[in-house]
Amino acid sequence: MNFLEGLSLRDVKPLKAIVTKSSSSILKKESDNGGLKEEEKEEEEELLDPSARLFHEPKFNLYIIAMLGCKTKINPNIIKDGLLTTVLKHPRFCSLQVEVGGKGGEMKWVPTEVNIENHVIVPEINPAIMDDISPDRFVEDYISELSKTTIDMSKPLWELHILNVKTTEAEAVGVFKVHHSIGDGTSLVSLLLACTRQTADPNALPTVPVPVTKKRPVSSSKNSEGVWWMFAALWGFLAMVRNSLVDIFMFFATFIFLKDTETPLKGPPGVEYGSKRFVHRTLSLDDIKLVKNVMNMTINDVLLGVTTAGLSSYLNRRYGMVNKNDQGATEKRNNLPKDIRLRSTLLVNMRPSSGIQVLSDMMEEKAEARWGNWIGYILNPFTISLRDDPLDYVREAKTAIDRKKNSGEALYTYLIGELVPRFFGYKALAALSHRVLSNTTMSCSNLIGPLEEIGFYGHPMAYLAPTFYGHPQALTINYQSYINKMIIILAVDERAIPDPHKLCDDLEESLKLIKDAILAKHEHVH
Repeated sequence: MNFLEGLSLRDVKPLKAIVTKSSSSILKKESDNGGLKEEEKEEEEELLDPSARLFHEPKFNLYIIAMLGCKTKINPNIIKDGLLTTVLKHPRFCSLQVEVGGKGGEMKWVPTEVNIENHVIVPEINPAIMDDISPDRFVEDYISELSKTTIDMSKPLWELHILNVKTTEAEAVGVFKVHHSIGDGTSLVSLLLACTRQTADPNALPTVPVPVTKKRPVSSSKNSEGVWWMFAALWGFLAMVRNSLVDIFMFFATFIFLKDTETPLKGPPGVEYGSKRFVHRTLSLDDIKLVKNVMNMTINDVLLGVTTAGLSSYLNRRYGMVNKNDQGATEKRNNLPKDIRLRSTLLVNMRPSSGIQVLSDMMEEKAEARWGNWIGYILNPFTISLRDDPLDYVREAKTAIDRKKNSGEALYTYLIGELVPRFFGYKALAALSHRVLSNTTMSCSNLIGPLEEIGFYGHPMAYLAPTFYGHPQALTINYQSYINKMIIILAVDERAIPDPHKLCDDLEESLKLIKDAILAKHEHVH
């Protein structure tokens, strides 16, 4: 969930076992009569952390949706048996969230017995329905309906829906719906990956890329070079302080008065309560890596450039439809208003170790990375305009994100989430977060997936597509890598974005234009 770290697909590490000795020590212990002892209950009940508690506020009731496309029909009994021996070993998935001290107060985790039948849902599908709509549309509609309902607080807040419907990309689709209080996207995708095995080796856990840490060259013994390095370090520190102060000011300005332009991408008031439609599109990760390598950038830089280009094309068409006066699609002649302010909250994984963390590492008491909601965010501006040179989108995105890398904005927003509830309460944090998100346009995140094909309890996966909803924005764009694919997942409010597949088309076409520009430049050089 980190848009600030450059990704490398060269260095990998295996996922460890889902349950470790230390994690099993905190799991629910059964007494001789099958129940929990009273002292064990008191010992295991703990309060929700501030960010988890935030996600229960009325205007911030967030859920994560993870769509798993499988290459075979899904056997519900195999899935249930697998969940019992893996996911239900995790205390968050077998605990209730109970309010203490009155409504709107603290909440605590209370271990409970789980009836797997209440969590794995296999709807009966009338074949006649498929005569009226396509299987892909049926799956879309079903998942959209899930966004209209909440999970009953009388059970742990997660569900798995199994749809044995053949779509364009899969023979069946599993849909996890998990309340965001259980954990952030990094935690939950890690959990899912820990439940899978490589299809080529059923005993092997997946491997996921890890960022490469660039080591500072060893300084020379020459005094002149040592002085120069100290000067550069001081300059970098001062730049970071300046950037951080500017970003903190912009954060408060956004909270108080600074709003994004009212573009067609902005949702209406109350958008957090509306239903969402979830669509995805698969791009070539190799194409993205080609652009990355030639331009000497990161995958994140390329993705942000593609996003900027796609949003610009989409808005240019929408404004042309409104104005009914198509000015074309060139840098100088187009339908876009001048100086559009459009910002995204880019979600950042705040764990000390970057990238998707192994679930067993998160469960270690002294591990660097822990389970839960460890996320900050940055307010990243997108320059909405048409460019005659598609590579300009990537260059501009890199310039913007490089500046954000040299800022403490993500840490600052994370600390706000931790400190505000302690001094002013959860309602104050909810109001602040709601206001900031309402005054911006969209959210983005990027998650790293496995390098090889994996199977979910023996079911080979065609794709993994996670996203989230329940926040006051009409558009969320998530990127998820898997083998040699990059899956784009959109969560949209159709009142603002009635044609999400066209936005997918624009994002796909933008990557093609950027790649073609790279190839044309390479051929010209040679």
